[in-house]
Amino acid sequence: MVAKTDTEKVINRLRRVEGQVRGLQRMISEDKPCEDVLTQLAATRAALDRVGVFLISNRMKECLRNSTEEMGLDDVAVEEAFEVFMKYIQHVK
Repeated sequence: MVAKTDTEKVINRLRRVEGQVRGLQRMISEDKPCEDVLTQLAATRAALDRVGVFLISNRMKECLRNSTEEMGLDDVAVEEAFEVFMKYIQHVK
């Protein structure tokens, strides 16, 4: 479950992506150079990927916190596991 403030963050990010997609449509209809279109396309895709990572990381935190109660781990262990994941995901492309 995504917290309300996090939901607002996701919606705002998706609105920005929506604007980027409209920009792509406009660029194509105006016959902009292919390189410019591809640059914008890459930026749009990266923005969507960031939304996905945000959602996955929130779900991971939730799962880890639920597991900590069952396994007797503390919040520090949850944060350490999450930090390892975030370091890894930054290098995956």
